[in-house]
Amino acid sequence: MAAHRLSPSLNRLLFTVKYASSISRCCAVHCNAHYSTKYNADEKTFDKILIANRGEIACRVIKTCQKMGIKSVAVHSDVDSSAVHVKMADEAVCVGPAPTSKSYLNMDAIMDAIRMTGAQAVHPGYGFLSENKEFAKRLAAEGVTFIGPDTHAIQAMGDKIESKLIAKAAKVNTIPGFDGVVKTAEEAVKIAQDIGYPVMIKASAGGGGKGMRIAWNDEETREGFRFSSQEAASSFGDDRLLIEKYIDNPRHIEIQVLADKHGNALWLNERECSIQRRNQKVVEEAPSTFLDPVTRRAMGEQAVQLAKAVQYSSAGTVEFLVDSKKNFYFLEMNTRLQVEHPITECITGLDLVEQMIRVAKGYQLQHKQEDIPINGWAVESRVYAEDPYKSFGLPSIGRLSQYQEPLNLSNVRVDSGIQEGSDISIYYDPMISKLVTYGATRAEALARMEDALDNYVIRGVTHNIPLLREIITHPRFISGDISTNFLPEVYPDGFKGHQLDVTARRELLASAAALYITAQLRSQRVLGNLRVSSTPMDCSRWELVAELGEGHHSLEVTKSGNVYTVEVDGGKVEVSGQWNLASPLLPLTINGTDRTLQCLSRDASGRIVLQYLGTSFKVRVLSKLAAELNSYMPEKVPEDTSSILRSPMPGTVVAVSVKPGDTVAEGQEICVIEAMKMQNSLTASRQAKVKNVHCKPGETVGEGDLLVELE
Repeated sequence: MAAHRLSPSLNRLLFTVKYASSISRCCAVHCNAHYSTKYNADEKTFDKILIANRGEIACRVIKTCQKMGIKSVAVHSDVDSSAVHVKMADEAVCVGPAPTSKSYLNMDAIMDAIRMTGAQAVHPGYGFLSENKEFAKRLAAEGVTFIGPDTHAIQAMGDKIESKLIAKAAKVNTIPGFDGVVKTAEEAVKIAQDIGYPVMIKASAGGGGKGMRIAWNDEETREGFRFSSQEAASSFGDDRLLIEKYIDNPRHIEIQVLADKHGNALWLNERECSIQRRNQKVVEEAPSTFLDPVTRRAMGEQAVQLAKAVQYSSAGTVEFLVDSKKNFYFLEMNTRLQVEHPITECITGLDLVEQMIRVAKGYQLQHKQEDIPINGWAVESRVYAEDPYKSFGLPSIGRLSQYQEPLNLSNVRVDSGIQEGSDISIYYDPMISKLVTYGATRAEALARMEDALDNYVIRGVTHNIPLLREIITHPRFISGDISTNFLPEVYPDGFKGHQLDVTARRELLASAAALYITAQLRSQRVLGNLRVSSTPMDCSRWELVAELGEGHHSLEVTKSGNVYTVEVDGGKVEVSGQWNLASPLLPLTINGTDRTLQCLSRDASGRIVLQYLGTSFKVRVLSKLAAELNSYMPEKVPEDTSSILRSPMPGTVVAVSVKPGDTVAEGQEICVIEAMKMQNSLTASRQAKVKNVHCKPGETVGEGDLLVELE
């Protein structure tokens, strides 16, 4: 393990000077993020805390440490040596190479870092070692405080089989199922048949959607057993599985609990987490539109009953499935700080990290149940480096060539651990940030989220903002008609981006035409003076042709000051703005409505990529003459993809199920790719004979790499 980085105070000073603007804006947002920033300086806790995590959650914990006057220690892998959480901390220690098993899960290295720095306590964040009872035991043996529950609660709630038995004994509603460990695929089939399909197969030690599969028949049960056990072993080092009845079309609603070491426990209201893909949350909100006060209280009281049953002390989350009749069933308890905790902080006014630190030191809770409010509404969008057009989000890697958070907007909070120039790698979760907006009402919070997504600049990686914006503006979501099946029901053929109606298409084409002319006019000037041109443009009226998809559209454009009037598709559109071509954001007024577009790229041939209503659209704008001449240009023939299989994402090849000469049927598994510890089965698109195999187990592949050729 490497020693401390050299001159930490100098490094910290340089980081502070370089990023002073962004840090001050972030802190300003945090101070007004609708949770308490008051701290009693006379209430002594710890002098130094080590954060055994990375990314946005490490930054989040460090901010509260700074508020409380506590020195912070960051740990990092070698590839994270320049990460934001490393620069924010007072000290930093490298704990190993990039793979998590050799760094962030390397208990020996982290224990050495604790001894080296003299940290008195450890905050584990979420994931990694946050629910590892052995880590908590090792800390206790060294006299170091674990900022979380004791090992008994971690073990009891971390094992889904044991937790279900404890929940039953505590009179918490539970889902019907098999209360033992499923050992083989055939045993899984028999149990599933006894319970009745559909069933949920999931890892006993799991969480975060990993090691979970829904099965509707015997064959899916066998396949689900195989994938779930492999994912569970990879993610948690424990391949034990359980099976329970799958509640079809449920809501996923969770209760935040907070308990101390003196027998006091509170429920801090609920979070609605039903918008999911592959059992992982995408958009959360607090409170839920679905719960009435009676159901909310019943769920909260059962969550507290469970916490007290295991003598829980710290912040934790009890997750429930809720059916259409408001019957609710215990799903699991997460014995850690939850990813989506910011929305609870917004509506209750509590800093949950501060409360965890206080409880770990032995203080009693400062509040009683009647003190816990629901003030306003908060919405969280998980911004990921993912391609939303592939199974609602397959990981994307790359470097953030341009990055700008929408912190200029009011009531917007961004929890992130990256900056411009950061790398999104295959080694860690592809989350870019948690984007949180707050309002007095749900409508206000959603309107702010819409603005925040439009103003969020992310370049260099594919991201899921198109999907997030479509979700929060969808009529079903706005009305509260949601369930965990929302995405497959709303997009049965997969996500295709925003679908343009006639009005939206006119707005997009008019904006592209105005941007094109603005760029043309600017190119005629050098240092503010007109450039000599052999083909001067008519500076008041233009006839253009725009290509959008397969369509060709004629446009007539006139200009007066900063206002363009565009006639297109039988309608007239007025577009005005400041037209700053150097800015990534393009704030425009289109027919009296304020909109923020982003110009992702443009070139001299008239090709413009605009982010409009969250989705990227490719438009080509040409003069009428150029369009006529362009019709004579040969078109590139697209690649025939029916005979090849390319990797849809970067990852590691786990298994290859075919060899040259094999005949495969349509839908037959060809290989399995693991990305961010999720296993993805790639199948044949048609019946064919395997010509060549270009990959083998253990190899790392990139997005688009050729895996298999078919004849």
